[in-house]
Amino acid sequence: MHIPFNASEHSSLGVEVELEIVDRLTRDLSSSATPMLAELGAGHPGGEHPKAKHELFECTIEMITGICTTVAEAKADLAATLQEVAAAADRRGLALLCSGTHPFSDWHDQRVSPDPRYSKLVEEMQWLARRMQIFGVHFHVGVRSAEKSIAIANALTAYIPHFLALSASSPYWHGRDTGLASCRSKVFENLPTAGLPYRLDDWAEFEEFMETLVNAQAITSIREVWWDIRPHPDFGTVELRICDGIPTLREVAGLAALAQCLVEWLDTLVDAGGTLPVPREWVLRVNKWRAARFGVDAEIIGDDHGTRVPVNQSIRDLVEALSPVAARIGCLDELRSNLDVLDHGPSYLRQRRVVDAGGTTVDVVDALVGELATDTPA
Repeated sequence: MHIPFNASEHSSLGVEVELEIVDRLTRDLSSSATPMLAELGAGHPGGEHPKAKHELFECTIEMITGICTTVAEAKADLAATLQEVAAAADRRGLALLCSGTHPFSDWHDQRVSPDPRYSKLVEEMQWLARRMQIFGVHFHVGVRSAEKSIAIANALTAYIPHFLALSASSPYWHGRDTGLASCRSKVFENLPTAGLPYRLDDWAEFEEFMETLVNAQAITSIREVWWDIRPHPDFGTVELRICDGIPTLREVAGLAALAQCLVEWLDTLVDAGGTLPVPREWVLRVNKWRAARFGVDAEIIGDDHGTRVPVNQSIRDLVEALSPVAARIGCLDELRSNLDVLDHGPSYLRQRRVVDAGGTTVDVVDALVGELATDTPA
């Protein structure tokens, strides 16, 4: 099965953000995407807004950027779309937030979006798809060849716990504290083609893998392989899908910078003739679990001997190591903003602080709405 790879410009950047639509009175999720998108699409070709899209459920609108060169450009692109979507929500008595899960809504109450692709998914996956009331942020970083996309995607798996710990924003499920920093990651990986990626040796093996699944009717297209990190042939990118919903665009920009710098750095190592290191599968599995459970307080495995490394310190070391790359490609401030997240706490900790101070999960929703609206972590 031949899969063409549409090579991208060096380290180009695209971002996808899944927004939750909530009722301002009840703070519950609101199935309002279709009328909002119809309004937003008016005047655009085909009546569809180019950067605001349906997702699986009607309580979600996905914002996407164009192909950007810098993190600042991507953030400005998202901010412009967010302003439009927020205005459409406000006219309906609705608000927006972005987190890995809604703090208390019930997945039984959600309506599937009117797209045959989503109806087919729910029919095929049943309960697994119906309870996918989860929200994420995805980063696409351009690479120049199919073979590089495989090598870089393999190497990026070492940083899954870093991205997950920084973005973790789903401690609550159906109004109860799960004890996890990211319960979204555990819900999502229940799909048969989601979760940790397989290690593939080259593009030919990627093509063979996809051909097997398509011929077996396990998938109908490669879009249905939802690994935490995957090559995206149509866009010519490596796509990082591990992150929970991220409550502020400031934090989105920080993680976009981390993604762009890592791919840029790994790309230069390949050009220099180096072999990119790839962690063992059993190390990856433990490290992802620890980040999902403990967030920035996790201790991850640093080598094949089981040496434990605090992920907080590993992130700090990574930011320092990538700072020259960030300075060269123009995202040093955004990269270093990840240190602020470590100092003040990712979203899962901020949400728990609201409840620890005597608030409820309704108050958590209000805090998340305020963070997105002001672009300020509470």
